[in-house]
Amino acid sequence: MRVLGIDPGTAITGYAIVDEEGGNLALIAIGAITTPAKAPLPERLQKIYRELAVITTAHRPEASAVEKLFFSRNTRTAMAVGHARGVTLLALADAGLSIAEYTPMQIKQAVTGYGNAGKRQVQEMVRMLLNLHEIPKPDDAADAAAVAICYLHRAKMEGLLQEV
Repeated sequence: MRVLGIDPGTAITGYAIVDEEGGNLALIAIGAITTPAKAPLPERLQKIYRELAVITTAHRPEASAVEKLFFSRNTRTAMAVGHARGVTLLALADAGLSIAEYTPMQIKQAVTGYGNAGKRQVQEMVRMLLNLHEIPKPDDAADAAAVAICYLHRAKMEGLLQEV
C-alpha cells in the first residue's frame, strides 16, 4: 500500500510517500512545500494546493494521512495551520484519496510505542523504520513520514483485529 503523509503548515508543508509491502516500509518521495513569508495568504494556500495536486498525480498514493490540528496557545499560528490543513484536505479529496487524521500523540505512539516521545525520538524511529542513513530534512518532512507510518501501522493493526 502506498500512503501520502502530510504535516500541514502555511510556511512549510511536509510530505512523504511511503510504501508498505510484506511488512517492509520504503520511502518513495519526501520533501516540503515552502511558501514565501511575505506572500499574501491566498497565494500561499494556492501554492500548497497546486503542489499537492502535482505530488498526488506523480506518485499515485492509495490513501493519505494528515496530522490533526492540536490546541495552540498562539491563536495566530493555529489559524495559519488551520488554513493550510483546509487546502490540504481539499487537494487530497480532489485527488480521490481517503483521508485519515491523527493527533500528534497517536503518531508518536504508532512510530515509537510511546505517546509522549520527543521530536528527536520520532525522527530517529522514522530513520530506522525507513532504513535511511540520515533523518529526513526539514523536520516537517520527517514529521510527514511519521504520519504515513502511523497510517500504515494502524491499518495493519485494524486488519489484524478484523481477522479475529
